[in-house]
Amino acid sequence: MMSLNLEPFRITRKEQMTGDIYLFRAEKAKAGKSKNKEKLSYQPGQFYQLNVPGLGEAPISVCSYADDYIEFNIRALGDVTDELIKLNVGDNLWVRGPYGTHYPMIDLHGKSLIIIGGGTGVAPLRGVIKYVEKYRAEFDRVHLLFGFKSPEEMLFKKDMELWNRIFDLRTTVDKAGADYKGKIGLITKLVDESGLDSKNKAVIICGPPVMIKFTIQSLEKMGFSHEQIYISHERRMKCGVGMCGHCMISGVYVCKDGPVFRYDQIKNLHE
Repeated sequence: MMSLNLEPFRITRKEQMTGDIYLFRAEKAKAGKSKNKEKLSYQPGQFYQLNVPGLGEAPISVCSYADDYIEFNIRALGDVTDELIKLNVGDNLWVRGPYGTHYPMIDLHGKSLIIIGGGTGVAPLRGVIKYVEKYRAEFDRVHLLFGFKSPEEMLFKKDMELWNRIFDLRTTVDKAGADYKGKIGLITKLVDESGLDSKNKAVIICGPPVMIKFTIQSLEKMGFSHEQIYISHERRMKCGVGMCGHCMISGVYVCKDGPVFRYDQIKNLHE
């Protein structure tokens, strides 16, 4: 389902994740005097175009799964996102979408999931996890492997308190002070040491391109086929509509043909 026109969403929640990253929740009401919330239709892995009137737009991936609100994890990285994070509860957030491909969650029912995220790439995966929370009985075991640059840059710490109780959650950071008690090292080391096998499993990955590359190499050594791996290249997107060419990989526009791909269908673009 796609909307071509800008729509106002009312911000109902704003939470600071790190120094320059904020989680926004927004919803819209039905037209007229009705107080009933209009149901939304988006899937984990898709994105919306978030607009700052008179300035421009930025493609931001969904990090929720609900039919009455949508959440975005926004980092200040440029003129548009710098203005977006200044918005507060009660303000309007102008959006259009959803756009793009999504993780095929229904097709993965009955499987164990390995969800691997690096840095802000964990944000789109949060929508996947929220889906799994809602339909927990449809999946076998769920393994979460997340890597961040430092303890201060870890996202969704409140969520991870719950995920640690109901899923197999493992985290690592690239570097930390002497008082840090968690694991230190690259996400690939976490994958290598997980001891997971490939039987009846699907892998969902989102993060920097170099992290995706070396994570897949680790998974290959563990016996995973490319057909079992789903990746998101959402970080490459800029205009979101295939005009600027910023996200093009060997003739494929990530914003129009992705951002979610099964790896066997796109691996030749990386070679």
